[in-house]
Amino acid sequence: MTHIKKNSSGESGHHAGRPGIVPFREFLAGLNTGMKKVFRDQEPPDRTVLPRGIPEGVLKEVMDMNPLAVCIPLEFGGRGGHINEILAMLSAASYESLALSLTLGINSGLFIQPVVKYAQDDVKQSIFDRFLQEKNMGGLMITEPDFGTDALNMQTRFSAIEDHYHIRGTKHWAGLTGFADYWLLTAREATATGELKRDIDFFICDTTQPGQQIIVEELFDNLGLHQIPYGRNLIDVRIPGSHRLVPKTTGIKLLLDLLHRSRLHFPGMALGFIHRMMDEAFDHCRQRSAGGQSLIQYDQVQQRLARMQAAFTVASSMCAYSSHKAGLEHDLSASGMVANSMKSFVTDLMQEAAQSLVQLTGAKAYRFSHIGGRGIVDSRPFQIFEGSNDMLYAQVAEGLVKRMKKAREHNLYTFLRHYRHTEHAARELQDLLSFGLFVQFSQRKLVELGKVMSRIVAMEMVIAAADRGFRQDLVTNALIEIRREIAELLGSFHTIATPDIVDDYKEGSSWFNLG
Repeated sequence: MTHIKKNSSGESGHHAGRPGIVPFREFLAGLNTGMKKVFRDQEPPDRTVLPRGIPEGVLKEVMDMNPLAVCIPLEFGGRGGHINEILAMLSAASYESLALSLTLGINSGLFIQPVVKYAQDDVKQSIFDRFLQEKNMGGLMITEPDFGTDALNMQTRFSAIEDHYHIRGTKHWAGLTGFADYWLLTAREATATGELKRDIDFFICDTTQPGQQIIVEELFDNLGLHQIPYGRNLIDVRIPGSHRLVPKTTGIKLLLDLLHRSRLHFPGMALGFIHRMMDEAFDHCRQRSAGGQSLIQYDQVQQRLARMQAAFTVASSMCAYSSHKAGLEHDLSASGMVANSMKSFVTDLMQEAAQSLVQLTGAKAYRFSHIGGRGIVDSRPFQIFEGSNDMLYAQVAEGLVKRMKKAREHNLYTFLRHYRHTEHAARELQDLLSFGLFVQFSQRKLVELGKVMSRIVAMEMVIAAADRGFRQDLVTNALIEIRREIAELLGSFHTIATPDIVDDYKEGSSWFNLG
């Protein structure tokens, strides 16, 4: 494992001796102060209007602080593109605004990083100059109206014509619809007979150039994340040959590398959000009295707060893992087990933290103007986009079963004890995991097994964070909480009877006829 060198002040050593670059901790402190001023200290907007998009003045103040410089390599004028700094920046943003953090995350994980890694060299500098100097933004279009999770069957097509590519299709639910200056467009090549090849290609579309405008057919009334525009886009553009990404092997592996790296960034966005929910909950429960004592003295309240602290520890541990494993030098195309485990579990924790804040705060939090109520609807899409959590949990379980079959091992504990992502956690769970996996599982059982696996992977990361000096009492509580949840999930997993749906349920189901 690569460790970041630190100077005598504890500052990460990426910029030591780099003239003109403010040390990251100083840069981050300024960013924190600026975002707090923009989102909390200024006069709040009228929440009865439910405005769409980040107000122009707010966005300008944030972008003038150049947060995306963190994501851009030094050779292109940025701060270096170091993963630990990107995660810290995303976390700082999500403490103030989850929508802002996602906006920055889309730019970083879904545009800047794939351009750095896969774009042709002669186009990179001009793109990053515009990001740094003109505060441009970029996004990614994959999803289509008829092909959501089934992205490999997308129907957007391209054909090569002389020195450019003609791309046609429809995309929807791309964050920053109608707002981004650049887009990564995904498409499949059309053959002479009109059929589409299996592989996927990526193209950089510059909407400021002739022939590259994307028509927004509809802007969606998304329930949460009002500050991020989503919609349906009509694609009929001509992209220069130099703006096609160059995969190391295949476009599908490029896509997997991109998505898995993006999912390893989710803990950064999750951490700041969970931290804010936790701080708000603690402040309220210390100040609010009921029955002659403060709320924080009640055992059930303490249980919720402890659960939120465990989520904070899990997200922190995942950030520590990602800071060493999500760099562009790593090929993450085969890292679905860890990436999917992290994304699905940490986004479940985000939603749970928001629900707990609202429950602890009471009616006051059930308003759009309250960060708890807003947090519920803003964090909910994180469990859906970039792979629905139910689907990801099933994929995690399928990957586990496949690996066990390949190793000719049926006992779950024995396998996990020797699997590098779970070896230390498995020791703590031997009594729970010592059973055999012999049967073919239904999809619902795969989801349950995937949830178990994601918690074990998270426990491994918490143990690793403890070994590197993370606060021990927080680690102890997190391990207790993860173990408790694993035990509950396994109880459901081992239950044999499962309910079936009743198609024609109306006959005989009216209580009014019972007499």
